[in-house]
Amino acid sequence: MKRKLMAMILSCAMTATILAGCGGAAAPAAGDAAPAADAAEDTAAADTADAAADTSADAKTESATPASGGGSGTINVWAFTDEVPGMIDKYVADHPDFPYTINSTIIATTEGAYQPALDAALQAGGAEQPDIYCAEAAFVLKYSKGDMQDYAMPYKDLGIDIDAETAASKISQYSIDIGTNTSGAVDALGYQATGGCFIYRRSIAKDVFGTDDPAEISKIIGGGTGSWDKFWEAAKTLAAKGDAIVSGDGDIWHAVENSSDKGWLDDSGALQIDPKREEFLDISKNLTDNGWSNQTQDWQDAWFADMKDEGAKPVFGFFGPAWLINYTLAPNCGGEKTGEGTYGDWAICDSPIGFFWGGTWLLANKNMDADKVSAVKDIIQWITLDSTDDGLQYKWANGTLNGEGGTKDSVASGTVMEKSDGSLEFLGGQNMFDYFVPANTYANGKNLTQYDENINLIWRDQVRAYAAGEKSREDAIKDFKQTVSDTLGIDAP
Repeated sequence: MKRKLMAMILSCAMTATILAGCGGAAAPAAGDAAPAADAAEDTAAADTADAAADTSADAKTESATPASGGGSGTINVWAFTDEVPGMIDKYVADHPDFPYTINSTIIATTEGAYQPALDAALQAGGAEQPDIYCAEAAFVLKYSKGDMQDYAMPYKDLGIDIDAETAASKISQYSIDIGTNTSGAVDALGYQATGGCFIYRRSIAKDVFGTDDPAEISKIIGGGTGSWDKFWEAAKTLAAKGDAIVSGDGDIWHAVENSSDKGWLDDSGALQIDPKREEFLDISKNLTDNGWSNQTQDWQDAWFADMKDEGAKPVFGFFGPAWLINYTLAPNCGGEKTGEGTYGDWAICDSPIGFFWGGTWLLANKNMDADKVSAVKDIIQWITLDSTDDGLQYKWANGTLNGEGGTKDSVASGTVMEKSDGSLEFLGGQNMFDYFVPANTYANGKNLTQYDENINLIWRDQVRAYAAGEKSREDAIKDFKQTVSDTLGIDAP
């Protein structure tokens, strides 16, 4: 049955049929990787790219007509949401001399369908092979520096002066590190910046701390200190007022995971547990035992309920990047304007530790027809590196990709964000770029492995069991190592 299902998936994929769309409150991909930013961006893409493409899902199953009316070939684009295909449709619409048909294949990451189909298409080659393909943070290392890196064309081979252009656009180092292959060449870059901040409720801040000023709240929670000490002091103060500092341990996990010094594998490929990640066992248990959270699990109904202040206790805040505000908090806040639900009752400040969460990287297939290289370069450059007012990132940051009034987002180019207005009514008029620009410089992209999606899922299951009192700390670690060995064949030393 599984073989038949995969055969159907691959058959549909190779004929560029969209297998799945995105909509509603997205569930995470395996391994709690939810953004792309994992699952939350699956939701985001359904809204933003639909507008960008200005076409229906049914229409997307057909190849677009070249804007020039010519027939000089097709560029095959593979993605897990319609966000990037929508951007490319916009590029084609704005460049009437572009001579290629864009043929998009979109396969959702749910049920793990995207990666096997993409791998098969890259390996099969031929006329239907991907020319441009996307990978999210949960699995991008597999394609940029892991098992599938040999299919990626370094950006320099596309004709991009990568050092000069990343410097001019002020692309965050973590994003470059993630997209750099084992030979030191950049294979992939993103268009988003997903450095994280602490996103908090203004009304709770005023009630408990006497101020909602971001600079003051940052000091209270230890923003930028590299330590959790003040954050836990704030948790105690909030608890005395009957408030939770976070909704669940998942709100802390992404900050812990991406601020750790080491990844899940050592230099020999053996399993290791960074001390900061091991400390998450104690963090989760303290949140539970001290009543500092509502013990929710991210991407579940109770987590969303806390965003609209309908949980067991009022929740002070969430850790995340800009996409969490736009595509998760805002749609689940219980209102659409100030005074409705928690809309307008939010602000952002520095996180105690630097981290990132999610993102989408673009890669080019080194086996594409040579005639396509220049056009593929133009598309990828426009999306990932163009910091002019005509580039994708300026329009994306200012919400003008499809005209005024669109969703503003944090983008990869610091140059763009420095000249853009990130003010949001949802944040009480605060300019989110004042905090997200520096946040992107604190993120670390050197602590990831291509197995993170699966290992994270196993780790968090064991942490939850320990925090709930179902097993000892020692047994949680032992069971984690055994499960990783059994499922992935990766052993601890």
